[in-house]
Amino acid sequence: MAGSTDFDLYRPAEEHDMLRETIRSLAEAKIAPYAAAVDEEARFPQEALDALVASDLHAVHVPEEYGGAGADALAMVIVIEEVARVCASSSLIPAVNKLGSLPVILSGSEALKKKYLGPLAKGDAMFSYALSEPDAGSDAAGMKTKAVRDGDFWVLNGVKRWITNAGVSDYYTVMAVTDPDKRSKGISAFVVEKSDEGVSFGAPEKKLGIKGSPTREVYLDNVRIPADRMIGEEGTGFATAMKTLDHTRITIAAQALGIAQGALDYAKGYVKERKQFGKPIADFQGIQFMLADMAMKLEAARQLTYAAAAKSERVDGDLTFFGAAAKCFASDAAMEITTDAVQLLGGYGYTRDYPVERMMRDAKITQIYEGTNQVQRIVMARNLP
Repeated sequence: MAGSTDFDLYRPAEEHDMLRETIRSLAEAKIAPYAAAVDEEARFPQEALDALVASDLHAVHVPEEYGGAGADALAMVIVIEEVARVCASSSLIPAVNKLGSLPVILSGSEALKKKYLGPLAKGDAMFSYALSEPDAGSDAAGMKTKAVRDGDFWVLNGVKRWITNAGVSDYYTVMAVTDPDKRSKGISAFVVEKSDEGVSFGAPEKKLGIKGSPTREVYLDNVRIPADRMIGEEGTGFATAMKTLDHTRITIAAQALGIAQGALDYAKGYVKERKQFGKPIADFQGIQFMLADMAMKLEAARQLTYAAAAKSERVDGDLTFFGAAAKCFASDAAMEITTDAVQLLGGYGYTRDYPVERMMRDAKITQIYEGTNQVQRIVMARNLP
């Protein structure tokens, strides 16, 4: 799988099919049994982390030279998709490990890569991404967090909001202003460690969905870090952040695919068992048409996402458009499919005794994070192929 680009634009190669079988078996045996409790208790899915680490599936994107599997972008999509099929919260373990570490992979020094990618590959640490702030969401360039040079150190002060897996992750890619006069070109990227003095976290957000993945503020209070923890050159942080999102928006599309597939699978089984008017409701044309539309939207989203993954692997010139399109289309489809799954279960779908209401709640965030779908449409319009 290392560095492979021998798959065509839409069809996974045999090795990807084998990977899917492996991760699906793992997800169903070691992650699915805890999904409802993780949601109900709003607790981190430690069982999922342990299972993924034991199988070296927690950060398959890390290159081989740093101890990782060196999996390609499509393999990463498949891992996230299959985990999200049973538990969306757990799928954020591999997804955010990539999001947090990709700036280091793309722009970091060789020393930085060796220092931080090795522990990530081994499962000794997790990586998060700290871009958003209370007043800088879609307008990320308007951030207020500052980094001031002090000899061989940088001193960081500010607040980051909506940080996935905050408090659990050991490492954080933090974007901070190093030259306020240059706006986006005055932003630099740094690796901050949870153990650094001055790093603390807010209370977990009380969320609609993905309750097992902690979302917290990260507080930086005179955090003094060595200058060699800067990722890339000074002033290149925002460009690195945007380049990262070109690749990782595809992982959100993958998460949306998995959530939608889980909901469709459950709904298909239910309508074959549920009887009304003397026969299974699956025999009614209205139900059949709903299922057909759900499957059609899901497959269209999957083909677009896999095409985007191929472009991510090759770093094609139209990656920005395809990354935004895959994330936008797949997340919209997931919201529609999960809502229809609830409808197909009727009153039962509205209760927490069945998983589809959780899937519907989980699907919503895929339309919001890593850039709202309104922002994705702006990105697409500016990058029409």
